Amino acid sequence: MTRPVKIPGPDHPITVTPTGKRVVVRLGATVIADTTDALTLQEASYPPVQYIPRKDLDMALLERTDHSTWCPYKGDASYFSIPMGGERSVNAIWTYETPHDAVAEIKDHVAFYGDRIDSISIS
Repeated sequence: MTRPVKIPGPDHPITVTPTGKRVVVRLGATVIADTTDALTLQEASYPPVQYIPRKDLDMALLERTDHSTWCPYKGDASYFSIPMGGERSVNAIWTYETPHDAVAEIKDHVAFYGDRIDSISIS
């Protein structure tokens, strides 16, 4: 079955821009990610999302899951859990490992569900 690929446009805009600030993600006292190279993805009227380079994550704290989702604008998303966060942090992180061309910049980046971690601070 072929899934439709949609191109961002006036009816569904998507922009990816450098955040230009330090972004730190914490679960409890543990820093999961710390970067000055985050990207802000703004999609239509949704809240902006910080995409953090994998190089700035503590990947040893994460565990890949079998969960996946599809976005017609971005592609297939894979997920990671943060075991130290227990049930709350299951599938807390998503990534587009082979994103569509329109959002190619988010390759090798991850994003976090805010309610599955303790904080995402931007300063």
